[in-house]
Amino acid sequence: MISRLPRWVEYGAFILALVAGFINSVGLLGFSHQSVSHLSGTATIIGTSIANTSFMNALHLFGVLMSFLVGSTISGFFLRGGALRLGRNYSRLLSLEALFLLGSVYFLTRDSLFGHYLASAACGLQNALVTTFSGAVVRTTHVTGIFTDLGIMIGARLRGELFDKRKALLFMLIISGFIIGGVLGTYSFMSFNFEALFIPATICLLLALSYSVFNAKSDNKMSDKHEQ
Repeated sequence: MISRLPRWVEYGAFILALVAGFINSVGLLGFSHQSVSHLSGTATIIGTSIANTSFMNALHLFGVLMSFLVGSTISGFFLRGGALRLGRNYSRLLSLEALFLLGSVYFLTRDSLFGHYLASAACGLQNALVTTFSGAVVRTTHVTGIFTDLGIMIGARLRGELFDKRKALLFMLIISGFIIGGVLGTYSFMSFNFEALFIPATICLLLALSYSVFNAKSDNKMSDKHEQ
């Protein structure tokens, strides 16, 4: 259940959703209206490209899909178990996401398609960061499932069941973070073009640093308790 998740999840989910919304807005504005933080639209465009015999475009978009999968695979390899808690792997993966975004800027400013792939891999990696815990699945790079879950919750409440306020709050934070990220990404792209991706990369690095500091403090507290 969401109620069993630690309180820092709300803050982290909001910031990660903001990062995803930011990256996706840059993708929509700079990658020929192509989403990179979620794949439903990309998969559909692959189908239409094949039907229209635009095989090179379909091949490129398939590369975007596979890049997202690679990013998710990397997270899946380093994240162990279903328990959602702070740890060194979170810091490392967030740092790797930042490196993917920095690499994306490098290639995008040189008109290379590898920039698209790295941005997609960064989103795939991030989407797998927040994992299943007590049957609750949280996603931060798209909001379709979030709206679906909210609708189910509202329908259940109208039927007379209890309404999980904390779960609803978490979902609203993810939605608002994604939208705010889209706004910030749009203004940033208008001013800095693809260099705007330096901003979410910096946010990821700051999150990684925060996780490392928090984790170190937690380890010190545990050591002090054992010594006592």
